Amino acid sequence: MKIVADRNIPFLEGVFEPYAEVLYKEGSAITHDDVKDADALVIRTRTRCGPALLDGTTVKLIATATIGTDHIDLDYCAASGIAVHNAQGCNAGGVMQYVFSALYGVAARKSIKLDDAVFGIIGVGNVGRKVEALAAHLGFKVLKCDPPRALAEGSDEFCSLDYLLANSDVVTLHVPLDETTRGMAGEDFFTLMKPGSIFINAARGEVVDEAALKMALPKFGAVIIDTWNNEPDVDEELIDMVDVATPHIAGYSYQGKQNGTASAVQAVARFFGIGQLMDFYPEAEQPEHEPVSLDLKGKKQGEIAAVFQYNYPIFTDDFRFRMEPDNFEKMRSNYQYRREILIDGL
Repeated sequence: MKIVADRNIPFLEGVFEPYAEVLYKEGSAITHDDVKDADALVIRTRTRCGPALLDGTTVKLIATATIGTDHIDLDYCAASGIAVHNAQGCNAGGVMQYVFSALYGVAARKSIKLDDAVFGIIGVGNVGRKVEALAAHLGFKVLKCDPPRALAEGSDEFCSLDYLLANSDVVTLHVPLDETTRGMAGEDFFTLMKPGSIFINAARGEVVDEAALKMALPKFGAVIIDTWNNEPDVDEELIDMVDVATPHIAGYSYQGKQNGTASAVQAVARFFGIGQLMDFYPEAEQPEHEPVSLDLKGKKQGEIAAVFQYNYPIFTDDFRFRMEPDNFEKMRSNYQYRREILIDGL
């Protein structure tokens, strides 16, 4: 069998070689000729999977080592008999860590008090649940908006989007990118938000109307952006305008990358019956890559900020990105994965 894989997926090289011919390429450079006789693709978000890439090929499975699938034409794959597997929840812990390191870091820099703040979460799936748990643990009042979950569960624990925006001091996006969410954070969205509130996007860039965000920026206490329109060709003016700017690395924890690669490898193993890889999981190369457990109980805002910054100094990523915004992809490919945090009591 033949597998075509994104060369930037960590821990992957050498795993499939005993069982398949493996072609490694930059994800954005994978072509129709590369995959015409392939059985499986193992990719990240930079490989656009649709008719142009896949028509007339022998591809039977696409395994993406990411939670998102907006780079894959799911309707086309279903109609063409191509199975698709994504790594649901693989980077949830890393994104949670990013959100709170950025939040407490920017609050410390701008002297924003978070006591009694209302924390609004839009999209409460694998990532949103993690963010919700830590927000509640830290004493925030939490508002949640997730229409699909509200409909499926018939629960009154969710509120409307309008109510959340009008009543939250922190608004963070954790929705997938699809036709219901594309551009959802636009002019009306930002108009409803409270003056002085904090806006965070670590979901997908196109969920936000960046022109509308630029217009609304003066009303916010802080803006934190990890995902951008038109990646890797991002709006450098917007980078200069926001308080924290990073190159789509919120989920780039060591554990998140282990989880994503393991999920993709196991999916290929199950699909093609490679028994030796069905329980594959990359080992941590060094003890310092193992997650660190933190006790935040009873700590004040400044102490919490210091703990988060010590374990993930987010402004280092922010500084590097501002210095070389043209190197968006290089920074992602060469990123030194941080270890995740575990919170005592969660």
